Amino acid sequence: MLPQRKIIHIDMDAFYASVEQHDNPELRGKPIAVGGGQYGVVAAASYEARKFGVRSAMPGRMALEKCPQLIVVKPRFQRYKEISQQIRTIFYEYTDLVEPLSLDEAYLDVTENKKGIESANDIAREIRQRIFEETGLTASAGISVNKFLAKVASDYNKPNGQKTIHPTQILKFMEELPIEKFYGIGKVTANRMHEMHIFKGADLKKKSLEELIRLFGKSGNYYYNVVRGIHMSEVKSHRIQKSVAVEETFWENLLDEDSVFKQLQLISEELEARLSKKEIKGKSLTLKIKYKDFTQYTRSKTQEVYFAGATDFYKTAQKLWELRPFDKPVRLLGLSLSNLNTQEKKQISVQLKIPFEEFE
Repeated sequence: MLPQRKIIHIDMDAFYASVEQHDNPELRGKPIAVGGGQYGVVAAASYEARKFGVRSAMPGRMALEKCPQLIVVKPRFQRYKEISQQIRTIFYEYTDLVEPLSLDEAYLDVTENKKGIESANDIAREIRQRIFEETGLTASAGISVNKFLAKVASDYNKPNGQKTIHPTQILKFMEELPIEKFYGIGKVTANRMHEMHIFKGADLKKKSLEELIRLFGKSGNYYYNVVRGIHMSEVKSHRIQKSVAVEETFWENLLDEDSVFKQLQLISEELEARLSKKEIKGKSLTLKIKYKDFTQYTRSKTQEVYFAGATDFYKTAQKLWELRPFDKPVRLLGLSLSNLNTQEKKQISVQLKIPFEEFE
């Protein structure tokens, strides 16, 4: 029998939008979008806005068409990072095995936890209560034996809810799960599966491993396993850092080179600040440009010696900018440093076998 773990996936509810509504009571109960506007893209939408079909990554103009009364709020990423750190501090009171996925979600392995609480369900409920008491925000949680199932479960009773997929319920749950609810299956793949009459997990389960690999390449092996509740990826608390990046999405598109260079200077300084905190250096610098029409362009430079700092980043970024293929309004700029001086460290993770009855 495979070893059983207790994994929790915590996902904040409409995080950016909820922060704005919490900090500004006048926005509560109203449809708001963080980012967007006529020329931007929605970074997050409140649940009130979602009722009108407004979604993250949607062009702002489309969002306003769907919801004319939409209130557009300028993003405050520093504030979101601040609250995210508060939330992670809570996580670490329960376990050191925390794998953040973004500012608003993370996996926690609580197979063994610092408080000695046997029920993963109770831990998740307690963490969600702590988050609400300390930040005023709500979170949803999924609990199961692996990361895939926990991720799927956290979306099940949103917002402000949680769901446990008990080991004895896994196979039935996965057979009944709509294919578009599978984590890792996007809209395009889901539509393709629908054309093959694959609508639920039970339909996917009928396909052999060989057939799935033939149809979907390497992803076929993933689909074959997860529909059977098999996902062996561990919660990685100390990921090997392969790059450090700073990106900035602009409230208004940048229309001239002077504005671009001013932002690249600021981004270079921020990148240096992040690197200096961790004593990280790198030899490859990549410039990322996203245009108003969402086309994206990247160009890198690798050198034999480590980049020296902000001035070095900025001068190199200017040269990479000169190689751009288009002269169009810019909505995002980013610089990332890779080929770092960090060394890989092997981790030994011990998985304990937990009786099913202890899971809930």
